[in-house]
Amino acid sequence: MSVSGTIKTIGIIGAGLIGSGWAARCLAHGYDVIAQDSNPAAEAGLRAAVERARPLLAKAYGDAAKKPGALRFATDLGALADADFIQECAPEREDLKIDLFGALGAIVHKTAIISSSTSRFVPSLLQTKCKIPERFLVGHPFHPVYLMPLVEVVAGPNTTAQTVDATMAFYRAISMQPLKLEREIEGFIGNRLQAALWKEAVHCFATGVAGTKEIDDALVHSIGMRWAFMGTFMTYHLAGGPTGMRGFVKHFPKAIADAAEGTSPEELGMRLIAECEGQMGGRGMAEIQEKRDALLADLLQVFKRHGVGGGVTSL
Repeated sequence: MSVSGTIKTIGIIGAGLIGSGWAARCLAHGYDVIAQDSNPAAEAGLRAAVERARPLLAKAYGDAAKKPGALRFATDLGALADADFIQECAPEREDLKIDLFGALGAIVHKTAIISSSTSRFVPSLLQTKCKIPERFLVGHPFHPVYLMPLVEVVAGPNTTAQTVDATMAFYRAISMQPLKLEREIEGFIGNRLQAALWKEAVHCFATGVAGTKEIDDALVHSIGMRWAFMGTFMTYHLAGGPTGMRGFVKHFPKAIADAAEGTSPEELGMRLIAECEGQMGGRGMAEIQEKRDALLADLLQVFKRHGVGGGVTSL
């Protein structure tokens, strides 16, 4: 195959929590999987995890494949020579990953793509010893991988556009939502956002503002519901009133000034307005609000069905 051609066999390094999630998702979408782990005892846990995820994947994505893929387990890294796409899920150690990608470059076939599941390290660091940096990048998923759709795609300085395109296409083929970052940044987007919220939540707990349950409830039953389908920028866009982000920027200039780094608050405000208005896709504010309210009403019913709510109660 060519780098942009058909990917049929997936190699997964590491049969733990993340690796088994990738395996379950790929198998359910009809891809054959070679799972490699140096510990032979990992095979039993891998197969049990795949079986547990199978009905959940069917519920979430339906019959993604008429025939599930075949799973093969190996302890030898050389078994990945047959893989068209390799998803690395080794322990989060910089030295281990760098050496691993150095070794893989001599094993994989000439068109295989290597993607790292790292939650932190940038590709320019990880590809230091890689002999095929043009076919190496980061594909950072979120737990549980078999259900969570987002995967952050981060190219290194030597990664080709063809590799990025083929990777994005593959992730879409397994019902994921690939998000390409425009530049490298440690921790990527999702984890940096999580880290900021975690820091403030721990601060509120440490200073006696509330307990962990109350802080979780505050998130679940307010901004968490809106974030589930709108995200931060559209939430504030709607909070700006009839003029959206224009109104927000006008009424809360300090919030813009505090966030401006390397640019003027005025320039940042104009960029935010342009991006958020473009995100509307030509729809009017009333239409977006109506969609938001319908989704919130449906979410409340989902919460009720699963026993979340009835006062202030999160899981």
